Amino acid sequence: MVAGLVVPWDWVPGGDLRPLAASEMFTSAEVDRAEEFSSVRRRLGWASYFFSLVFALVLGLTPLGSRLLRRVQGRLPWWIAVPVGVFVLLLIGRMLTLPFAMAIHDRNREYGLSNQAWAAWAVDYAKSLLVSWVLASLLLLVIIGAARRSPRHWFAWAGGLAVVLTACASFLYPVVVEPLFNKFTPMEQGRFKSSVFELADAQDVQIDDVLVADASRRTTTLNAYVSGFGSTRRVVVYDNLIDDLSVEQARVVIAHELAHARHSDVLVGTLFGALGSVLGVALLALLLDFRWVRARSGTLGAADPAAVALVLALIAAGAMISSPVQNAMSRAIETRADRDSLEVTGQGKVFISMQHALATSALSDPTPPRLSQFWFGSHPTVLQRAGLPSSLEQSAR
Repeated sequence: MVAGLVVPWDWVPGGDLRPLAASEMFTSAEVDRAEEFSSVRRRLGWASYFFSLVFALVLGLTPLGSRLLRRVQGRLPWWIAVPVGVFVLLLIGRMLTLPFAMAIHDRNREYGLSNQAWAAWAVDYAKSLLVSWVLASLLLLVIIGAARRSPRHWFAWAGGLAVVLTACASFLYPVVVEPLFNKFTPMEQGRFKSSVFELADAQDVQIDDVLVADASRRTTTLNAYVSGFGSTRRVVVYDNLIDDLSVEQARVVIAHELAHARHSDVLVGTLFGALGSVLGVALLALLLDFRWVRARSGTLGAADPAAVALVLALIAAGAMISSPVQNAMSRAIETRADRDSLEVTGQGKVFISMQHALATSALSDPTPPRLSQFWFGSHPTVLQRAGLPSSLEQSAR
């Protein structure tokens, strides 16, 4: 209901979106190279994702997980046993999917999408495990701590605390997590930076600065994004985007990101995440209340530190099931940002050339499988995005 009111579901108000044909935008060599890269990359990603999901479900929905955790946790206090259990499960899961991650990185290097050495890649891989461990441990501490504190009404306390945790994570992510992976410097003074502030004024967006991330040390993919909200909100562009795109193309990208800031899309996403966490905790409480689930997992309920495997498994299953809805909302929001960018820049042809540059730099598949796009596509396809200028023109007639 809330999504129906907030999410801009109509991609082309008063009209229909007509994607371009691949032949209108790419050469046959570009299409072949993108499909060759993406087909294998996609299969590796799917295999890693579903392998980790099956691993979580097997440990969570059988006594294997609780037995493992009881041995690892021993007689530790529950508030130490929980993060220890989370770390062990995440570490085993990461080790099991490490071959897929290495194969993906190797393919990225082979096709020139990554210039990151293996040692630096391993450091980033370890950092991502650390971040996942901290976030998952905090969530599990909230759930299990609330269940131990209030056995009958723990879901209400856990739901409220999950909302706070979601908001804090979104607020702090730009200043705590992002600096672990990139260095950020203010954009150099000059005509281009002045034009960015002019775009911000035209879109009625207040920004203090635009940050440049040193992404080129790791990837050749071009990108920009908005993260955080309130005092931590930041507009970030990759250094290679500034170097590899024309000034006009870079302005179109930044106008897109400023549109996210204009509509407070990060804050809206945080609110949806908070609502989702409340719903998730309620469903979790219902499932953990089933005697069959407890018996199947070998746990004593939500207050049991050995239930970490079960809770993580249910969260993983819930994330997979809800993924199509979340990504459908994301695609609609991204399209609105594209519309705003076109409106403020008036650069339809530049917009299309920019989409071509982004797609070829990332070797994006112009025609991904429908199921893949439906389930995992957080953005419209490049052909859909490139068809937006002409579709908007036709709807305005």
